[in-house]
Amino acid sequence: MDELEHKYEVEVKLSEKQQRLPEDVKDELKASGMMDEKGKLKLKGVSPKMLKKMKTEFVDCPVLKSNIQFIQCFVCPNFQSRVMGKVLCKGDLLKK
Repeated sequence: MDELEHKYEVEVKLSEKQQRLPEDVKDELKASGMMDEKGKLKLKGVSPKMLKKMKTEFVDCPVLKSNIQFIQCFVCPNFQSRVMGKVLCKGDLLKK
């Protein structure tokens, strides 16, 4: 099997408590059908237990140049895969 093409390998880090998603990210998730109107995430293939864990994780995003919640990274078009505590990122510029 070929390795996925990626520009960055970003380490997934744990925070002490759950982080909040920014409002613009919530709006984007609602528009794409990954969040209902009440703000509950509905990611296909992700169990509620894993979703709870993902809410306490963050990455230092090389594209946005800031710490972001892992869920924001997971739904990003640059997200390739998560392997052993690292995220494979394409590193393409994001459109606003």
